[in-house]
Amino acid sequence: MIYTDFQGLTISRLGFGCMRFAKDPLTGEIDQAKVNAMFERAIAAGVNYFDTAYPYLDGKSELAMAEALKEYPRESYYLADKFPGHSLPGKIDNVGLFEVSLKKCRTDYFDFYLFHNVNEWSTKSYEREDWHIIPDIYRMKQEGKIHYLGFSFHGSIDLLRHWLDKYEGIFDFVQIQCNYLDWTLQDAKAKYDLITERGLGVWVMEPCRGGKLAKLPEEQSAKLRALDAEASDASFAFRFVQGLPNVKVILSGMNEVFQVEDNLKTFSDYRPLSDAELNTLQEIAESLKKGVPCTGCRYCCAGCPMELDIPFLLDCYNSVKVERAFSVLMRMDGLDPEKRPEACIGCGQCMHACPQGIDVPAALAELAEIVSNGPKWADRAKGRHESIRKDLGM
Repeated sequence: MIYTDFQGLTISRLGFGCMRFAKDPLTGEIDQAKVNAMFERAIAAGVNYFDTAYPYLDGKSELAMAEALKEYPRESYYLADKFPGHSLPGKIDNVGLFEVSLKKCRTDYFDFYLFHNVNEWSTKSYEREDWHIIPDIYRMKQEGKIHYLGFSFHGSIDLLRHWLDKYEGIFDFVQIQCNYLDWTLQDAKAKYDLITERGLGVWVMEPCRGGKLAKLPEEQSAKLRALDAEASDASFAFRFVQGLPNVKVILSGMNEVFQVEDNLKTFSDYRPLSDAELNTLQEIAESLKKGVPCTGCRYCCAGCPMELDIPFLLDCYNSVKVERAFSVLMRMDGLDPEKRPEACIGCGQCMHACPQGIDVPAALAELAEIVSNGPKWADRAKGRHESIRKDLGM
């Protein structure tokens, strides 16, 4: 197992993500026996970082994880959990909900704790002064119930810079979506560089982009087999982020023992990607993109009569063309109505200004249709609201 040093801690670079546990096909409940077997194998090989969140698997992830870890000394592993500020029913007892997670995880402290899913939508909740979420949770760190505080991030580089500026000195690490596709598609490189520049640790989620890079289309997978016939598609994705020196933990949401075994093989030692391997991954990433070639020059914004942030909208468009992830839909839900893609009047001013010749009105019209036909995050969160109310006796 390869390890990293973080402020004097020795942490396995492979972190066990607890969002995708398998369920029993008959009962629909988490297959606890399988979770136990995966944890046993991972811990025996040196994995010591486990990551969950209050909403994962309808609140059952914390319980299943705690059950699997109960036989191991608390000081032998690091536990990470998250505060669900992105899906609150309103003003709540923040400390009370934090204490619920402690109880479910059978612990009296979290080694690592994060504000969950910070983006353009959720930041409105996190930063509401009358909800005092950030001060309440920071107080838990001051009281020793949190050892290291961070946030998981799904927004724009500008929003990331805002959080790092406004809350300088509060956070120890930031968790971002980073893989060889999103390195350019979602500007992960710029986010990685900014976090590193600020002296914080980088945690990586979605190194295989929810499995998309773990099982590539046959044409792309064949290119990787030509480089190493014995290596899995996933191993190349993991090795890409292993090569980033400030990446401290790489999370993998494993749900089968064979996935654990494959990941343990990849993390048994560090093999830097060769130039040929890096070039092939870049070629594959470009082949997976289906959007428009926006460079973010912002020439289109100057003459827009609706004053839309067109590069931001095109960034969201490019993301949903690859995969209609909820994180992108949440970013859309966070916009004021007059700044959403449907506010475009199709005047064409942006097309004349665009050096890349992008048909911006057509892209925004398609994005508006995708968003309008997709599920709204607020609607999806209703079940979670009820769970929070129940846990807090509201």
